[in-house]
Amino acid sequence: MAINIKDQPKTEVTCSTCQASCCRLEVMIISDTGVPEQHIEFDEWGGETMRRLDDGWCSALDRETYLCTIYENRPWNCREFEMASYECITERAIPIVILG
Repeated sequence: MAINIKDQPKTEVTCSTCQASCCRLEVMIISDTGVPEQHIEFDEWGGETMRRLDDGWCSALDRETYLCTIYENRPWNCREFEMASYECITERAIPIVILG
C-alpha cells in the first residue's frame, strides 16, 4: 500500500516533536565516524550495521528522551537523513507496534 504524504496530518517536525522513526531503520555503517563497538553488529554478508535491540529500535537511542546517545559519532547515513524530509515523513506515517 502506497503512503500519500499529502494525506498525512500537517504536524511540524522538529527536535521536540521527533518520534525517532528513523531509528527503526537498518543502518549500514559505511564510513568511520567513531561508532562505539557496543552499537555495531554484522549482517549476514559481514557488513557493519547499527545494532538494534529486541524492540527493533537502534541500540544508541535513549528510550526515554528519543535522543541519540552517540550523536557526535553517529553513522554517515544518520547524518544524511534529514528531519522533515520526504523519507522522514514517510517513516513517521508507519504505525509503531509495541510488543509486550
